[in-house]
Amino acid sequence: MSKSTAGYDRPAGDPYASRSTVMAPHGMVAASQPLAAEAGLHVLRSGGNAVDAAVAANAVLGVVEPQSCGIGGDLFAIVWHARSRKLYGLNASGHSPGDLSLDEFSRRGLDAIPSNGPLSWSVPGCVDGWHQLLRRFGTRPLAELLELAIDYARRGFPVSEIICAEWAGAEHILKQRPGSAKVYLPDGRAPRPGEIFRNRALARTYRALAEEGPEAFYVGSLARRLVAYSRKVGGFFSLADFAERRSEWVEPVGVSYRARQVWELPPNCQGIAVLQMLNILQGFELAALGHNTAPYLHLLIEAKKIVFEDRARYYADPDFARAPIDELPSKRRAEKQRALIDPRRALRLPLRGPQTFPIADETVYLCAVDKWRNAVSLIQSNYAGFGSFEVPPDLGFCIQNRGCSFALDPGHANVFAPRKRPFHTIIPGFVTEKGRPLLAFGVMGGDMQPQGHVQILCNLFDFGMSVQEAGDAARFRHIGSSDPTGGAGSGAGTVLLESRIPADVRAGLRRLGHRIDRAGGGFGGYQAILIDPATGMLHGATDPRKDGCAAGY
Repeated sequence: MSKSTAGYDRPAGDPYASRSTVMAPHGMVAASQPLAAEAGLHVLRSGGNAVDAAVAANAVLGVVEPQSCGIGGDLFAIVWHARSRKLYGLNASGHSPGDLSLDEFSRRGLDAIPSNGPLSWSVPGCVDGWHQLLRRFGTRPLAELLELAIDYARRGFPVSEIICAEWAGAEHILKQRPGSAKVYLPDGRAPRPGEIFRNRALARTYRALAEEGPEAFYVGSLARRLVAYSRKVGGFFSLADFAERRSEWVEPVGVSYRARQVWELPPNCQGIAVLQMLNILQGFELAALGHNTAPYLHLLIEAKKIVFEDRARYYADPDFARAPIDELPSKRRAEKQRALIDPRRALRLPLRGPQTFPIADETVYLCAVDKWRNAVSLIQSNYAGFGSFEVPPDLGFCIQNRGCSFALDPGHANVFAPRKRPFHTIIPGFVTEKGRPLLAFGVMGGDMQPQGHVQILCNLFDFGMSVQEAGDAARFRHIGSSDPTGGAGSGAGTVLLESRIPADVRAGLRRLGHRIDRAGGGFGGYQAILIDPATGMLHGATDPRKDGCAAGY
């Protein structure tokens, strides 16, 4: 990619870059924690492919970044298969318990699903996601790919700084649950930077997966222990829920943007929000407005607000609520929505009441590319923090709280129902150019993810930034749009801006009618690998907002 400018106080001439782009010829892995990236790279060096590397890296992340991911959560992936020259999408999200009904929430007097505890559970899809990826594209057995993760869980690893801070932020809730505290607060507190943390219970769980395969998690010993724990704490899991898991291969959805094809996954995740926003922005000469100026940010914020109204109305499990997938990311719809944007004034859409949808940043994103140029874009999450904060102490991982994303309004597309998949925020991204893979990328962080995807892509393709610079540049985050749990924002919502966005831009956005707040954190975490179309070299990037790295050979 060409540089956006030169002559600044950066040695390489990239004004926004915090570090150099990592470049390598053969293979690369980028992940939100260095030990995970190195685990994936070890697999590539030993002859494994990108899918093998992604599973190995994800397994290590479940050990070293437990507040963000693990086998108690769900997974989505986009795979470029070099031999068939085709993209494949995997939805490995689990469904709600079959024995839990909408009436149960009414009986308890709840108007929203609690974010903690067993009512927020859905069946974890991660392990089945690994299984589906390896069965279709992998070259290494799961047992081999879990070896480093088991070693880190058993022997321990030094906890990195940002992960420590997030872990400490959850300490007060973990302390309320003895089993959770036993696993994640071994000294009565969260680990500090550089301290060694061990999770021998998780090492034993991984060993069971290595020896018995993924069936252990869904019909075997691990499933039985999960259901027993559920009964103990008042959950609704049954053995049938685990046996009837349903990861599925789906067709990625794509739109053209600046002569490239951008790909996302269809609902129940929010990927097509990215495509809808890009379609709206396609009609503006963004580069002429200048990067992160008030007029530029205004257009992105307004596009987000409009599209998130569609997100709140339509995005849900397609087996229960058929979203108009062909219409939502269409150019025709984008033309109508673009006409709603007033360049002189912020929209105040018909939103009602306070936002209730959780603003969660605890997710991991990783990508991998091998010497054959297979590429994987993978995202995996517990959802918010340590998920539900329920940790079976003999298993060593937390169970996700993705079920709190359901609405309880019977007329809502995303209303809770037994054996239904909840709305999902986690989205992997991919870009092709002239039918060839160009970019595997993602930005973790709740409703920040579509906003982050769009900002990255505009940085790359409107402003010509390098893949590292595109992730380092300052971001905005708009909150307040209607959400898929049935809650809504208020008026024009609130725009959060990173501190590097200057005062005159803030003032300009206020004049346009935006409510502005300066907030720390919450702007996502980015990883990416770009395959340079001119040289074939791999260019890797990682976000300074996380502990991660890109590693290549």
